[in-house]
Amino acid sequence: QICLSLVKLLFYLAHSPLGSIVLLDFQPRQFVMVDGNLKVTDLDDASTEELSCEEDNDCTLIFPTKSFSLKCSSAGKCAGINEKRNLFNAYRYFFTYLLPHSAPPALQPLLSDILNATGDLRYGIDETLEAFEKVLHLYKSGLYLQKRPLLLKEYISLKGFRTVEAETYRCWPSYSHLGCLLSVHSPEEAAAICSSQPQCQSFILTQQRTWTGRPLASFQSSPTDLTPDANAVVYIKQSASSGRRL
Repeated sequence: QICLSLVKLLFYLAHSPLGSIVLLDFQPRQFVMVDGNLKVTDLDDASTEELSCEEDNDCTLIFPTKSFSLKCSSAGKCAGINEKRNLFNAYRYFFTYLLPHSAPPALQPLLSDILNATGDLRYGIDETLEAFEKVLHLYKSGLYLQKRPLLLKEYISLKGFRTVEAETYRCWPSYSHLGCLLSVHSPEEAAAICSSQPQCQSFILTQQRTWTGRPLASFQSSPTDLTPDANAVVYIKQSASSGRRL
């Protein structure tokens, strides 16, 4: 969410009515999240001026660990230098820390492609936004789940109930540091996650939703008693249900 919001912001800056805007003091502390969207808090160091040049050698974009050679346009400006400076800063301050941990395994190769392409500046901001929106579409639609074995049939589904005093365990990445709370596209995906974790014996689809509208599932290691809850559905492994009081 943070990276996509940042890319949308940089897309606007690259195509603003004032021209391409560069953030010269690009630091994480210059941004805040407001209602799920990333905002710039300090525009004192923003500029629409693109570097003047006479030849391509005048258009070297230098960072502490990397440099890039750009083209000098016929208008005597380093073409796209503001956009590329913003994008590489997004890569080194945000993408490298957030993208490797922010998607299901099936989508991680696509995020790695974005990471590599922006790190080498092979993508401009338009291509980067398009690539992010493709990943978001696959994530929200559940299309990344195709060609998986159906595991939900191995679970007993009990609508209108939830577990009480269930033993929880921790997992990564969890929305709660006290247990294993993950976003899923469907009960089938939750069953696949539970089946892949030896300690998981049951899960509940909660009423909580993420920013993409996906429900959160709570995974548990040992279901005990059940209590009525009209808004809940509990799924228990058939191998774990014997001997439980249902």
